[in-house]
Amino acid sequence: MKVYNTLSRQEEEFRPIGDPVRMYVCGITPYSTSHIGHAMSYIVFDVVRRYLEYRGYRVKHVQNFTDIDDKIIARANEQGIPASQLAEKYIAEFFEDMDLLNIKRADVYPRATGEVPEIIKLVGGLVDEGYAYVLEGDVYFRVDSKADYGKLSHRSLDEMRAGARVEVEETKENPLDFALWKEAKPGEPSWDSPWGKGRPGWHIECSAMSTKYLGEQIDIHGGGQDLIFPHHENEIAQSEAYTGKVPFARYWMHNGLLQLRGEKMSKSIGNLVTIREAVQEHGADSLRLFVLGSHYRSPLTYTEDSAASAKRGAERLRLAMQGYRPGENGSPAMREAAANAENAFVEAMDDDFNTSLAVASLFDLAREINRAREAGAGPSDLSPAQGKLLELSQVLGLTMKEPVSTAMAAAPFIELLLEVRHELRAARQFAVADKIRQRLGELGITVEDRPDGTSWRPSA
Repeated sequence: MKVYNTLSRQEEEFRPIGDPVRMYVCGITPYSTSHIGHAMSYIVFDVVRRYLEYRGYRVKHVQNFTDIDDKIIARANEQGIPASQLAEKYIAEFFEDMDLLNIKRADVYPRATGEVPEIIKLVGGLVDEGYAYVLEGDVYFRVDSKADYGKLSHRSLDEMRAGARVEVEETKENPLDFALWKEAKPGEPSWDSPWGKGRPGWHIECSAMSTKYLGEQIDIHGGGQDLIFPHHENEIAQSEAYTGKVPFARYWMHNGLLQLRGEKMSKSIGNLVTIREAVQEHGADSLRLFVLGSHYRSPLTYTEDSAASAKRGAERLRLAMQGYRPGENGSPAMREAAANAENAFVEAMDDDFNTSLAVASLFDLAREINRAREAGAGPSDLSPAQGKLLELSQVLGLTMKEPVSTAMAAAPFIELLLEVRHELRAARQFAVADKIRQRLGELGITVEDRPDGTSWRPSA
């Protein structure tokens, strides 16, 4: 396997430190609803994890929540609620969105507010070793203390200084020095520390979390290309300064950015399509195919035409699975088609997770299945090719189910069935009620009975 490393700017052979593969992916700042730009990044790293597991690796996956931040505080103040309440709301929404997209859950989802002792320990260590200094209740990292600062973004300190904007009242030793700990402002959430009440800076939380849950050195660190500088650059500097171990991460993987109408998708300018809107309109598999149809390092532009094209592609794959009967021996031609597809898929994914070619191998296999069907092949003949199509699709996280939008259109009928089911349960006709639930499940609808009532949602 070859993986492109942002640090070296070249593909490198994938050699993890040990077992399991340790992967850290930067998570969201939960101050509003997640959009399809977020979906792109988490689909990419979900597929990285799935493929590593397909190739026999065990993976420990950690993804954080930055649940204390200027934007969270400002939005919470606007709404007159605690910052923690706002963050919890959007964290819950995020998990719902990830379930819609069939994203596998990370092993650990640490939150900045839950890791303050670890953060204070790390900041204190940097101060003690002279890598950081205290300034009126704030703590800053000295970028001059690391001779290789800038190695990830491939920029020198002189280049960065030339482009830095310096405020008139700036009192830092160097305008590029970044905050590890911020002195509390009136009314803000804060924690006690050796430097007074305050809260963590943005960059330090990821170093603290990855060190705590994955160790001092990790295999894969992932995120969007917009995080290369300053976030990931600062993570490297503070992590390697604290532990003395190089490299902090063996492979830095960064996905390209998603654009809408030619602009980077951003919450701050309101230029976005939410995950929920996209899934309800086109389906989860369609959104995945849209993202995976290009190499993960390439930029993407979201349009209704591109989404509709991906939706048609997802439908072609589903149609190729019609009549699937697992376990049949199949015809020699279909066994050969399955083997060829798997070889092409693995070759593509082993080359820096080239999902565009991997997806092409799925469509090639679907075409072979359809040709054989048109030539008179039956379900028992097609079985090995269909089974392989399903297996490889699942490596890419595809569900091969009808889009959520289909289920949403049927919502009134589903609600009616659940009303009937409620009445059957009240009449103690549990067998018939269970049959309704079972049939809905087969149609891709999950029914959940809770103390406060029954709800339903499209299955992931």
